[in-house]
Parts: sequence; C-alpha cells; structure tokens
Amino acid sequence: MSDKQVAVADPAVEQEQQTKPKKQPRYNVILWDDSDHSYQYVVMMMRKLFRHPVEKGFQIATQVDSHGKAICLTTTMEHAELKRDQIHAYGKDDLIPRCKGSMSATIEPAG
Repeated sequence: MSDKQVAVADPAVEQEQQTKPKKQPRYNVILWDDSDHSYQYVVMMMRKLFRHPVEKGFQIATQVDSHGKAICLTTTMEHAELKRDQIHAYGKDDLIPRCKGSMSATIEPAG
C-alpha cells in the first residue's frame, strides 16, 4: 500500500465558488465646491437625487463648503455615472442670481 494521499475536490465547495457573484468595484460620487450655489440648493439636490434626509444634505453642503468637495454616495460605476450626470443636469440655483448652471461632480474609485 502507498503512503500517498489523493486530494478529492468537494463538489459542494466547488459549486459555492462557481455561483458566488463577484463584487463590483465601488465608486464615490464627489460633489465639488463653487461660490454659485447655496446650502439650500445642495440640500434640495441631495434630497431629490439621492433621497438623503435634510440633515445628511446639510452635512454634505457643509463639507463641500469647508473642504472643497464631499462624497455624496458610494456605489457601482454605472450608478455613480448616472448620479454624476443627474447632478450636472440639475440646473441652476435660483437663490443666487449670478448662478449659470449646475454644480460639478466627478466619480473616482472608492479607496
């Protein structure tokens, strides 16, 4: 008799590995600061586009104002692209007469 051992694959483990979905990479939607949009504009945009409560919208507005940018959402690339495009299409701030259009947003890989 031989002392060699033969490894046998466990079909249940192989099946689990094959059917387990791969995680999609995550991306941050980043809102950039400018002087042509009010806190109220940011809060309302966050409510409408992201369904954030007023408090979360205010936190984002404060962070954009104090740090120059804020993460609005972390999600899949496709969803992040949609949300970035929605920010760009949101329109001007009627509370600030010099405002000519929407705020700027970008996406970047979540670190």
